[in-house]
Amino acid sequence: MTINVRTSSLGYPRIGGSREWKKALEAYWAGRISREKLEEELSAIQESHLRTQRDAGLDFVPVGDFSYYDHVLDTAFMFDVVPPRFRKENGKEGLDLYFAMARGGENATACEMTKWFNTNYHYIVPEIGETAPRLVWNKPLEAYRFAKSRLGIAGKPVLVGPYTLVRLSKGYAAQEFESVVRRFLPVYVQVLKELAEEGATWVQLDEPALATGFPQEHLKLLEEIYGELSTAAPGLSILLQTYFEAAEPLGDILKLPVSGFGLDFVHDGGANLEALRQLEWPAGKSLWAGIIDGRGIWRCDPEAKLSLAEELAALVPGDSLILQPSCSLLHVPVSVRGERKLKPEVRGALAFADEKLEELALLKLALREGREAAGEALSEANAALAAFRALPERSRADVAELTRGLAELPDRRSTAYAERARLQRVKWDLPLLPTTTIGSFPQTPEVRQARLKWRRGEWNQEQYDSFIRKEIESAIAFQESAGLDVLVHGEFERTDMVEFFGEKLDGFLFTEGGWVQSYGSRCVKPPVIYADVAFTEPMTVKETVYAQSLTQRPVKGMLTGPVTILNWSFVRDDLSREQVALQIALALRQEILALESAGIEMIQVDEPAVREGLPLKASDQEAYLDWAVRAFRISTGLVRPTTQIHTHMCYCEFGEMIGSISDMDADVISIETSRSHGELIESFESMHYDKGIGLGVYDIHSPRVPSVLEMETAIDRALRVLEPEQFWINPDCGLKTRGWKETEAALRNMTEAAVSARRKTGA
Repeated sequence: MTINVRTSSLGYPRIGGSREWKKALEAYWAGRISREKLEEELSAIQESHLRTQRDAGLDFVPVGDFSYYDHVLDTAFMFDVVPPRFRKENGKEGLDLYFAMARGGENATACEMTKWFNTNYHYIVPEIGETAPRLVWNKPLEAYRFAKSRLGIAGKPVLVGPYTLVRLSKGYAAQEFESVVRRFLPVYVQVLKELAEEGATWVQLDEPALATGFPQEHLKLLEEIYGELSTAAPGLSILLQTYFEAAEPLGDILKLPVSGFGLDFVHDGGANLEALRQLEWPAGKSLWAGIIDGRGIWRCDPEAKLSLAEELAALVPGDSLILQPSCSLLHVPVSVRGERKLKPEVRGALAFADEKLEELALLKLALREGREAAGEALSEANAALAAFRALPERSRADVAELTRGLAELPDRRSTAYAERARLQRVKWDLPLLPTTTIGSFPQTPEVRQARLKWRRGEWNQEQYDSFIRKEIESAIAFQESAGLDVLVHGEFERTDMVEFFGEKLDGFLFTEGGWVQSYGSRCVKPPVIYADVAFTEPMTVKETVYAQSLTQRPVKGMLTGPVTILNWSFVRDDLSREQVALQIALALRQEILALESAGIEMIQVDEPAVREGLPLKASDQEAYLDWAVRAFRISTGLVRPTTQIHTHMCYCEFGEMIGSISDMDADVISIETSRSHGELIESFESMHYDKGIGLGVYDIHSPRVPSVLEMETAIDRALRVLEPEQFWINPDCGLKTRGWKETEAALRNMTEAAVSARRKTGA
């Protein structure tokens, strides 16, 4: 039996195979290229991406997913959702105004940035306020025209849907949600009408918020939204696209007046398929089935995917099945083709964006023309997967033995926090409102060049170590001169806070070009956990002990926590994420004990990614938090009571997780607050947190240097709801991406603000 399926994609990576996109943006921001040159280079990248998808045989090529920074910012900007503070930026308009919203301006702090659902991608949070939306830039139309004129592609325009856009925005009261959504309907109608007039036949409206669960009363609102949009441009078919989880209640969603529904059949826990088995598919509607993992990097099992596609085709009448990735390919690297150093068994098991398009083509061939037509390619895929699964490092007896003993291992500190706090006050004798940083200092071109020389073999180990020691010496000297109370060694030897540890633990591998966008032009190359994780030797002791030898002030040991290493890596898919997290926790426990034995008794175990791994469905969140907290405590639970454990979290809706954060039992936690303009502080007006806490007093993601007064104001506000004895003063994140000039100025202002705050408290 053959099935007349078609294929599509939801979006493609922006950055280019060699990060051309990033390089062009940063050259423009640095003033090295003109705006005209930037637009020329980005247009060439966009055209290349469209050509790749067309040549891969997609029946529906997405257009409008390409962005100069972030697709949510694009949506806000095209509807003129520009916060008033940016209207006052002298001379800023067009592209420069757009970038100012993302990065901050001379007189305006950047818009808040937070995680795109439970991914490591960050979006710019729209600030709606009293905005009266108006269409000032029809980006999907522009993208449609670009693809048509350059390559003859009649693309499928992509746009964040109105429900999700408002759900992800700020600047309105909860009870105003429905009225705010209605304010945006006219501009969405205008966009769709203009697309229809141009000849577009399908438009993809992304509504991932429908996969997070929504109040029953919102169903009428959704019917109203999509009823109006569907009638606005009768010749234009609307694809209502969900992803990252099951769309529930699916029966109600399928009643919405649109032409097609995009569902995730990879990360839905089987719920979408089970629901379809119980429901009758609505007549005349198409199913855009996400059966290829858009977030993972592993080759699919083609036999399993063919079986799934065949079952879906039986549930959906006619030729209305379209196969696609589970979400935009934004979340995976571009291509495996450049990975020349991986062992063949591993390389053969990988599938990045381009390879996922090839997988879709293979599935389409096998379904439309029969398995025999795709026999050779299917055999090759099955053999590659078998070779990978047979690797001995994926089933280590020693790791299995350690994890079997987890139930007997203590995962809590032996002394309660109140007593630990008393002992630590005596031991450390810090001033009130102690100052510190989150860990990293600027990774200058000189630092990166030194690391490159070492990796290429141009420098031997002693030359490289000597360079790192000098950087540490400079960092310690600066911190002392700036008046910081608790110091760090600067992390100059580290490329990335996860990659560094992955390189020193068993079970990880690293790609040459496996880059993905994290935020703006910031790209990361996540480690790949492909086998069992195990400790081999101390990873951070040498540099931290050297830094401590240079000063009488305490130097923090700096580690990345088990859940962040998990969430910021591409993870093997044959074990549960909990099992992998616990393997990492056991390895980090040995590193923490090694630091303590070497005399480092203030240790920061960063967990910025705990919140981003939170399942989207409330019903699944408690179980995740239970094992995530346990993994952290397994890492830290054996240290002495006087050893002070710190942790750090970014972009964390603190109020949602205060119980779990407290259960982590860290002595001090630092949390990003600067981009949210102190909104997190409001949480403490209605809740009590009894441990040490540092609320970031300035935004390190922006190059601007905040004034002393600005930071004093942030400290004063925090002290209205927190006790001075528990409050630490720090930036909101690490300083790796900043330059030394702005870093020094900002930290000196920060310590001056701390001194002023101490005077006010009478300390």
